[in-house]
Amino acid sequence: MTAADGKAPVLRTPLHDCHVALGARMVPFAGYEMPVQYADGVLKEHLWTRDSAGLFDVAHMGIAYLRASDKSHDTVARALEALVPADILGLAPGRQRYTQLLNDKGGIIDDLMVARSADAAHEGWLYLVVNAARKAVDFSHMKASLPAGVELMPSDQFALVALQGPKAEDVLAGFDASVRNLSFMATGKVLIDGVEIHLTRSGYTGEDGFELPLPVAEATRLWNLLIEDDRVRPIGLGARDSLRLEAGLCLYGHDIDETTSPVEAGLAWSIQKRRRAEGGFPGADRIQQELAEGPLRRRVGIRPEGRAPAREGTSIHRPAGDAVGTVTSGGFGPSVAGPVAMGYVPSDLATPGTRLDLIVRGKPMPAEVVKLPFIEPSYKR
Repeated sequence: MTAADGKAPVLRTPLHDCHVALGARMVPFAGYEMPVQYADGVLKEHLWTRDSAGLFDVAHMGIAYLRASDKSHDTVARALEALVPADILGLAPGRQRYTQLLNDKGGIIDDLMVARSADAAHEGWLYLVVNAARKAVDFSHMKASLPAGVELMPSDQFALVALQGPKAEDVLAGFDASVRNLSFMATGKVLIDGVEIHLTRSGYTGEDGFELPLPVAEATRLWNLLIEDDRVRPIGLGARDSLRLEAGLCLYGHDIDETTSPVEAGLAWSIQKRRRAEGGFPGADRIQQELAEGPLRRRVGIRPEGRAPAREGTSIHRPAGDAVGTVTSGGFGPSVAGPVAMGYVPSDLATPGTRLDLIVRGKPMPAEVVKLPFIEPSYKR
């Protein structure tokens, strides 16, 4: 798709025509033309995903492989550990981890998923999924930082889709029952109508589900095959955002960015014990200090009183007092039947139960700090 105004062209995923055929409303997002909603609308799509199975096109995300020329996991893991705070060396075959690319000040360049295949033929490889709007930055940063003998290989061979919801396992088990053996954050191989898919049991909704890199040549056929199941409906970006917000999950460029550390973002759980002690990643001094002493500010969940949502950018104040922070994500939570938000406040205001004021249309709206997430996750442990 070309741009008439001289700006960069808006790209399309391999599934674009499927969305148009389904009547999706298409919008520009992260350089791509993406479905924001279908005929059901955001509210129904959100609730369908919580109750059944929603199918998302996430083929705008960046997929890449890290490969060590000596085919050693130790080599490729240590190379990535120089860029992220997670324990990649201890990542077992067939498992995946969430982590962050960090700058020298401990700020988050991007957050990403890292998987290690259980297939012996892929020993010395890592599978990466990064955010669409950051993939050019990420890949450039990694290529400039990797040692000799470790290669970054971005891939456009797949159209990544996510099947999310309590019936996702049953849907896929109709093709290959082995999916039932996978737990949350596991990787594995399944056969869907004759096509081998290396999937992960993960997602961005707080629900059980899977992310499936479909070979581009088979993507449309497999998408349509999944949609034919009465338990599955296509879900757009609108519901994807409300689902992840209820699940307390960060959106890059909103809840985290290059000024935010993993600790103040509430992501310290993604830094394993060995890395906390040893350091050796960018910004380790700052992050280790925050782990030991606590950060100056923290990302918190916020429940506004009433029905009016507090959108991104809303000023957070002490009750009848001074400004202390800003809402980074906010909207209506269909599953909790009320407004929900996240934002940063000083650590002394981060305790659940703390009262706040949100300035909406110039008027203070009472709110309360609450524990994240807003809904109980349904991951298969």
